Amino acid sequence: MSAVTRPRAGRREWTGLVVLLLPLLLVSMDVSVLYFAVPFISRELTPTSTEQLWIFDIYGFVLAGLLLTMGAIGDRIGRRRLLMIGAAAFGLASVGAAYATSPELLIAARALLGIGGATLMPSTLALIRNMFHDEKQRGTAIAVWSAVLTGGVAIGPVISGLLLDHFWWGSVFLVNLPVMVLLLVLAPALVPEFRPARAGRFDWISALLSLAAVLPAIYGIKEIAAHGVDLTRILIIAAGLAIAAGFVWRQRTTASPMIDPALFRNRGFGSSVLTNLVAMFAIVGFAIFTTQYLQSVLDMRPLEAALWSLVPSLGISVVAPLSPMLAQRVNRAYLISAGFLIAVVGFVVLAQVRVDSPLWLVLTGAGVFAAGTAVVMTLITDLVVGTAPPEQAGTASALVECSSEFGGALGMAVLGSIGLAVYRDGVADGMPTGLPAEAVAGVRETLAGAAVVAEGLPGPAGDALLAAARVAFVDGMQVAAVTAAVVMAVAAVVSLLALRRVRPVASGGGAHRG
Repeated sequence: MSAVTRPRAGRREWTGLVVLLLPLLLVSMDVSVLYFAVPFISRELTPTSTEQLWIFDIYGFVLAGLLLTMGAIGDRIGRRRLLMIGAAAFGLASVGAAYATSPELLIAARALLGIGGATLMPSTLALIRNMFHDEKQRGTAIAVWSAVLTGGVAIGPVISGLLLDHFWWGSVFLVNLPVMVLLLVLAPALVPEFRPARAGRFDWISALLSLAAVLPAIYGIKEIAAHGVDLTRILIIAAGLAIAAGFVWRQRTTASPMIDPALFRNRGFGSSVLTNLVAMFAIVGFAIFTTQYLQSVLDMRPLEAALWSLVPSLGISVVAPLSPMLAQRVNRAYLISAGFLIAVVGFVVLAQVRVDSPLWLVLTGAGVFAAGTAVVMTLITDLVVGTAPPEQAGTASALVECSSEFGGALGMAVLGSIGLAVYRDGVADGMPTGLPAEAVAGVRETLAGAAVVAEGLPGPAGDALLAAARVAFVDGMQVAAVTAAVVMAVAAVVSLLALRRVRPVASGGGAHRG
């Protein structure tokens, strides 16, 4: 019996992919583009510490909270239509953010950017599922998608630093406008529409439940990462989990669920989503250590550190396109397991880093674990989208991205808390006596806080404190690296057992294309 011949993508589809990558790059860049703009925003808008925190966090919270809803809406009204609506909203919100005259207006604009981003991300991945029916071509397209997603987060601070050298802080938002205009012009000609022939009724109760479940859970995890564990934050997470249980019950009992429970009856779908979460746990959770090492241990300027931090991304740009090619000859489960094991090697290298280690050692360790997790994320994304029916690709894409948000937040909470606990224990031994309570709190909070306190001390005392703080930070970084290596090793075994018999399904019909 001959194999089923699936239509292959041509020049129009590949050009359409380039168009889809434009909003993806900007949405991922907006996660990190404010890193260097904070001093300028603080000087002009004078936000309180709480307002400054919300300026940073509201974008990610809204984005994570609405991913499932927007994925389901795209499956019903058409993914290209949702993409166009999101592009217009993202562009308008960018103008609002650039010209905000108060912290409140900037927070509101960042929230609107999160809404726009939530419409764009699942739409781009779902449209790839619909445009590339051939398994090999779809794997290559998703590899490029994954590389752009991670690359956008990496280059966000660099673009921000370059713009702020020549323009005012609002320019980091205005850079979005020409790209969104280009998307609105090109998408109707190059990106086909796709929506199911028989779309079910949209369940607003499920949408509210998903938002009410995701927001407190993400918020609680991020708060634990930033400030440690306490009863209030645990209760916030518990409330999110309880609402999530209600959301699951609703999906199993309503006639038109937002997430079809049948998705999880596909072999390996749930395991794939969980595997993606674990990969993001490592790559996002450890990123704070490498960036702080470059800035606060090696004492690099922010832009210099941002440029050096791009070096590990080179590994991603190499392995991401190669992964789907290898998957045509080798079972994906073996490759995913191998990706986790490569990440283990990278974390073992990072566990050897000392205060006086050469720069190449930390960059090598970061590059190796980034390459390993890139293999995992590329193949898992293809597997999740490929095991979902085409008419549910938007929901499946949103689940992938939602698991990424949870994995990243969980990684920052767990690895960050471990590193902070070791740092606080170590820095206490090198702290000079007689420091005011505020200075002690600053030293114990972060390495950057210790550097500020050290600047105000007499020469030898300040140098001794800074040296002790750097050693304590690196000790915490080593323990976090060992923890991440153990998690990656366990994930290598579990993914091999859970995914070795999973294959993407053939693309089907039953949809309207325009």
